[in-house]
Amino acid sequence: MSNDEVAVPSDSDQMQLPWSGLAMGGCDLNFVSGRVKPITVGIIGPESAGKTTILGAFYLLLGRGALTTEANPFSNSYTLAGWEAVATSLRWKPGQPPSFPPHTPSGAARAPGMLHLGFRREDGSLRDLLFADAPGEWFQKWAINEQAADAEGARWIARHADVTLLIADRQALAGPKMGAARNDFQLLAQRAVAEACGRHLALVWTKGDVDVAPAMEAQIRKAVTSDSFCVPEFTVSVYPRGEADAVEGFRELFSWILSTKRAGVDLPPTEASGHDPLFRFGRR
Repeated sequence: MSNDEVAVPSDSDQMQLPWSGLAMGGCDLNFVSGRVKPITVGIIGPESAGKTTILGAFYLLLGRGALTTEANPFSNSYTLAGWEAVATSLRWKPGQPPSFPPHTPSGAARAPGMLHLGFRREDGSLRDLLFADAPGEWFQKWAINEQAADAEGARWIARHADVTLLIADRQALAGPKMGAARNDFQLLAQRAVAEACGRHLALVWTKGDVDVAPAMEAQIRKAVTSDSFCVPEFTVSVYPRGEADAVEGFRELFSWILSTKRAGVDLPPTEASGHDPLFRFGRR
């Protein structure tokens, strides 16, 4: 072997896994969906509303065992490195207090990053959840123009989400630009409710330690509810709210997500005389 040649170690004894541990893209979803279609959770809200902070808090609390029960224990995750990247800012470090996750960049990506969690149900079966992490700019452009060229990621979430968390930023709704924040939320809520098409949707108040005028809260609720459409509400905050435990809000929200069931399919009645499902609709 010449001096210029480099010996490449054999990796025949190494196992090649079909995932990297990072957030998944669209091409990776077929791998997760091989067993059963996962529940996709879309978090829709404006920029800096706390969407990524919710994901980071979920991950850290899950590691402490504060979100699961004996009926739904944690099983696995194919994106642990992706979760760590989201939650690292929220951890205490020597000489450095925790901070909030950095802004999720929009960049040139056309699909959201998907973070996976798996849980074991009481009957022994597995349930997969996918959480979409997307920048707020996508949703703001999507709210104004549904067919905007740079809102393709927002359209993907709206089309595929089995559960939608609509984020209301209490700090923005109580700040000096509360009027603009209210108008932006109402426009986004109108789009999100229409796209949900009866699928599970919840109103999530972030930065729950901030007080908002009752009249403003009423306008926000009116934007997402109607006489025939009731939307559950949750309030989360990384800071304590009075005597309330800051963990409780995240626990209630996560429990609601985990209890979500995909709507079943009702087959039309038939007059088949046998019990073989292959001939349920008759023979030709």
